[in-house]
Amino acid sequence: MEIRRAKASDSADIMRLLRQVLTIHHEGRPDLFKGGTTKYTEAQLQEIITDDTRPIFVMDDGKNVIGYAFCIFVQHLDDNILTDIRTLYIDDLCVDESARGKHVGSALYKHVLEFARQEGCYNVTLNVWTENKAALQFYEHCGLKPQKIGMEKIL
Repeated sequence: MEIRRAKASDSADIMRLLRQVLTIHHEGRPDLFKGGTTKYTEAQLQEIITDDTRPIFVMDDGKNVIGYAFCIFVQHLDDNILTDIRTLYIDDLCVDESARGKHVGSALYKHVLEFARQEGCYNVTLNVWTENKAALQFYEHCGLKPQKIGMEKIL
């Protein structure tokens, strides 16, 4: 299995995985997430694949993409309150339903950490929805700690 940057030819597999992620979010919070769609359109995905400020890493089993990590470089230069650290934000990480429990997510996460180190990043961050218990457990197992907590009151 290989982890590499996504290519345009990976788009069908990535779109399939994007649908899996949205299904998890829609089932957990149908009040917030629409069903039957994806976070990005095919055109948006093609644009992101070519954007070096938003690298996408995929794990390829030789036939299909079985996992991905969408990343975004974030840096607040000359901000009034924030330091100028460079962060690699994991916008989305998904492992195909058929490959879960086979350490694909761990391998992708480790790859992202190494990439961030090589790029001079101070940290790696991400957001996770509290209803996604499996993802919360996975990230805790990887050693991530809460940085901030978003809260809501539904009216």
